[in-house]
Amino acid sequence: MTALPETPLLHSAISPDDDLPVATDAEIAAIVAAAHARGARTLTLGSGRVPAAIATMNAVAAEWERGGGRIADRVTWPETAASWLRQARRFTTAATDLWVMTGPPLGWAQMTRRLLWSTPWTAADTLLTAAITDPAALALVGTVYLEGSTGIDADGSVWTVGADGLLRPGAAR
Repeated sequence: MTALPETPLLHSAISPDDDLPVATDAEIAAIVAAAHARGARTLTLGSGRVPAAIATMNAVAAEWERGGGRIADRVTWPETAASWLRQARRFTTAATDLWVMTGPPLGWAQMTRRLLWSTPWTAADTLLTAAITDPAALALVGTVYLEGSTGIDADGSVWTVGADGLLRPGAAR
């Protein structure tokens, strides 16, 4: 793995993106199916605080629990903060099989960089929503740090981050 940058915080001028779509039914179903395929029983859910991200997190929770799964915790994070440390620690405290993350790219990137820097979080145990599939969003963290992350596009197709970047359908572990 590549060494972490000297600080987890992004310093470039990037504006928050509050115009986030709510996950589609196909996306929610595929996230739940991917978690089941990995043998998960417990999920920890994390999202940005914009309404669409919270709605997506709630939809994943409802579908997961409807199928008998358990939610260990739900954590939200702001788009801008001093460090995201409190949220990152809470996100990784509960015993969980997988983490699920959604939200506008800037807040997600800041939270993810803090997770990498300060917690035992691993990208390979993380499912990401379509809101984060944009290569520019992944680049805010650096795909080298996200290897093994699996996500779902709005149409329900699976993707995963490999050593050389984003891979498309059929690549999930």
